Amino acid sequence: MHTWERKTDPVLLGVGLLFLVGWALPIVLPQLPENTDLWLDRAQQTAWALFAADYAIRVWLSDRRGHFVATHLPSLLVVLLPLLRPLAVLRSLLLLTALMRRVTLPLRMRVTVYVSGWACFLALVGAIAVLDAERRSAEPTIVTLSDALWWSLTTMTTVGYGDLYPTTLEGRLIAATLMLSGIALLGVVTASIAAWFVERFQQSSAAETRTEADLRLVLAELEEVRARLDELAEQRRGDGSGTTAGSR
Repeated sequence: MHTWERKTDPVLLGVGLLFLVGWALPIVLPQLPENTDLWLDRAQQTAWALFAADYAIRVWLSDRRGHFVATHLPSLLVVLLPLLRPLAVLRSLLLLTALMRRVTLPLRMRVTVYVSGWACFLALVGAIAVLDAERRSAEPTIVTLSDALWWSLTTMTTVGYGDLYPTTLEGRLIAATLMLSGIALLGVVTASIAAWFVERFQQSSAAETRTEADLRLVLAELEEVRARLDELAEQRRGDGSGTTAGSR
């Protein structure tokens, strides 16, 4: 199964992006020609069918199929429930994250890339999803894409000005997801910054410790040199006294 996943991850990433385009364009541009809407809907259906086929193949290839199904419930729900099909876009980001692991980067750089990618992706998807949900509301406050993006950013950062807010149940569920995601991402960023400061302090402390050890070593060597010089001086004085006594 690992071989199958390794070979199909790049393909499924492209499929996920295809699904994202087919899902988002009719929402962002509601006045598209009817034929375009039809083709975009077919693109979504094709992407969903490919995800469903991939899930079925992975279940078939798994040694413990029951355990695989139990530990991959989100993938199963995306396949079974049409309302959750936009979550297939999240699988695309997970695939992108898996591909990024193959790139050799420092740990802090990888954390920065992951958090930034997740934040931008969730903000964009949340904005498009809430825009789609609120257009079916009787008294919507979020009516344009710019409104949705502003609301998404203020929700994820837990600012919540209150000028824009969802009025539908679906929109409020999306808002709750963005709030929790924003708190989680903020926690990751805070932990990363704290770890950086701790690492810097540890490096500074280690450097100071090494400097103190080097100074003690230098002082000890100087003491040895001084003692040696004193010993040589005593010997010279002793030799000088012996020479003077012999000459007499």
